[in-house]
Amino acid sequence: MQQNMEQNVPKTPEMNDRDYLNDILATEKYLTDGFNVAVREASHDALFRDMLNILAETHQVTRDVYNLMYQKGWYKLEAGDAQQITQTAQQFQGYKSQFPPKQIQ
Repeated sequence: MQQNMEQNVPKTPEMNDRDYLNDILATEKYLTDGFNVAVREASHDALFRDMLNILAETHQVTRDVYNLMYQKGWYKLEAGDAQQITQTAQQFQGYKSQFPPKQIQ
């Protein structure tokens, strides 16, 4: 993982670039959630395709905003060590047992 250095922004009552990008990212996440539901519930094929395209575009914008924030050091990621990764993988493997068995049709 590439290290990102945080760009300083002034700490004032006014919104700054970081605040605006945080707001945009939160809005884009909200939009993708809504479009996921709309696409899943669409009964008309043409509407389904149109909304699916909009959903894909919205996901791309979300990714672009995330990448910009990461480049500026405003979105931090913590690298997991091998033990943390193994523990998390085991935890989610355990969740699989909570689902009904997959039916072959």
